[in-house]
Amino acid sequence: MNKSPRMTKYGVPFPAREKMFTLKPLSPLPVGWSSLAAAFVKQARRSPKKLFATDTLKQRVTFQDALLRSCVTARHLSRLTKGQQAVGILVPPSVGATIANFAVALLGKWSVNLNFAATADIVNNAARQCKIKVILTSRKVLERFDTPLDAQVIFLEDLAEAISTGDKRWGYIVAGFLPFQLMKLVLPGLRRKPEDVATVMFTSGSTGDPKGVLLSNGNILSNIHQINNHANLEEKDSVVGILPFFHSFGFTVTLWTMATLGRGAAYHISPLNPREVGSLLEKEKPTLMASTPTLMRSYLARCTREQFASVRWLLLGSEALDPGLAAEIHEKLGVEPVEGFGCTEAAPVVAANSPQDVTTPDGRRVHGNKIGSVGQPVAGTAIAIVDVDTHEVLPFGCGREGLIFIAGPQVMQGYLNRPEETAEVLDGDIYCTGDVGFVDADGFLHIVDRMDEFSKIGSEMVPNKKVAAKLRAIAGVNESELRVTSVKDPARGERLIVLYTRLSPGLSAADMVKALGSDATIPKLWVPKAGDCYKVEAFPVNNTGKIDLKGIRKMARELSVA
Repeated sequence: MNKSPRMTKYGVPFPAREKMFTLKPLSPLPVGWSSLAAAFVKQARRSPKKLFATDTLKQRVTFQDALLRSCVTARHLSRLTKGQQAVGILVPPSVGATIANFAVALLGKWSVNLNFAATADIVNNAARQCKIKVILTSRKVLERFDTPLDAQVIFLEDLAEAISTGDKRWGYIVAGFLPFQLMKLVLPGLRRKPEDVATVMFTSGSTGDPKGVLLSNGNILSNIHQINNHANLEEKDSVVGILPFFHSFGFTVTLWTMATLGRGAAYHISPLNPREVGSLLEKEKPTLMASTPTLMRSYLARCTREQFASVRWLLLGSEALDPGLAAEIHEKLGVEPVEGFGCTEAAPVVAANSPQDVTTPDGRRVHGNKIGSVGQPVAGTAIAIVDVDTHEVLPFGCGREGLIFIAGPQVMQGYLNRPEETAEVLDGDIYCTGDVGFVDADGFLHIVDRMDEFSKIGSEMVPNKKVAAKLRAIAGVNESELRVTSVKDPARGERLIVLYTRLSPGLSAADMVKALGSDATIPKLWVPKAGDCYKVEAFPVNNTGKIDLKGIRKMARELSVA
């Protein structure tokens, strides 16, 4: 008797693993990549004199320096964190933040990078979920919290004086002279296995409450291997690290990818300072950069072509890349932006465009950057598009829309202490992304909407993104100037709310809605009322530069009630 398929939270069944399609296989991990700590140590031993990281605090460390400081810090922390599974790190992107992460990894503990831009309540909630008793931070970060943290606080500024001479000597011997096999005896992180948890990464909470994502050493190392395979990273490549380490892309790409592959990084504490970021680009000349479309609009206004001259790979994610913005970036800054797709639950990279040529499923060579798509899946990633209504697994590359499922070695172990929520989105290594999209004939993935960004009006699911796209075209604005969300409605379940910062001169909200209603391709149910359109000063943005969907819904509720 055939077993009934498991159902997702959206009422769509998980696809059978054998019905998922993998465009490119992934080769085995490099020898010695048993844990993040092991991969880092081996790389540091291979390229000791190579510059690893700089930051705008004027710190510069080689791989040898980074290994030494990490070993010394780990020795000091080993006494303070004895018997503890996780250590909190509350530090913006910087050399100090990298050393803190390396030290925790060497101890074989979970590194939990906490949101330094959140409230103390949110930080404490995350710390309680992970049973964190020690948090590494800095005084400048702690100054912004109006309530204390529920943990022992260790300031990075005090470590130099707090660390004993004995710890320094121990670290010097271990980092500089001890063979790797003997290092494993004194550093537990080198004995960790691929299946062991390496970090707990909290989701952004843009569409709900933040959840702790359990990512193993194998998850992150596999994603690093996939990134290297997809991007063909060169020996001379280096990254500008502006995304925080509590952001999965910042953690995996700008920290651990660089550390394990022997590439350099230049860090800045915030992506929200375009002039400082521009100066860092001009000074350090990194070749790789990850950002968001929203952030790039501010860089366009305040950075120069000369500052971006060294960047050969500009990857944008977290929100859709408008074709007009892509063209403007290329024209003004001289770099071709590529859009990618990822999620915390996939460590995070799932697919990405490329400025290089790629191979299609039928063996053709095409340009790897297709505007409007998020690129081809990275090697080893299986994809299934499931029709939301018929539950059919659609043929790969057929162009029909459905719910996107992924599977692969980068997919999480689950949510921390949330078995029911894990079961709603995870079946083995198959993850339900909650995104709606399709794969075209060239193997490029396109994101159309999110199930969580649908409004349920009456008995129908109305795609907020499609409505917003139509309204933006009518109003002559972009995605940072008009958004569509919904609020509860006693008569029909929910109703659409339109928020905008501006419209074309002479166009009123009533005119815009009337024009949408006259579009024969738009069902009447998709047309909001003119009275449900509100002008706002700006949309809420989180500290990674991503539009805060939860904040937008809150704004919509408050305006509709008022």
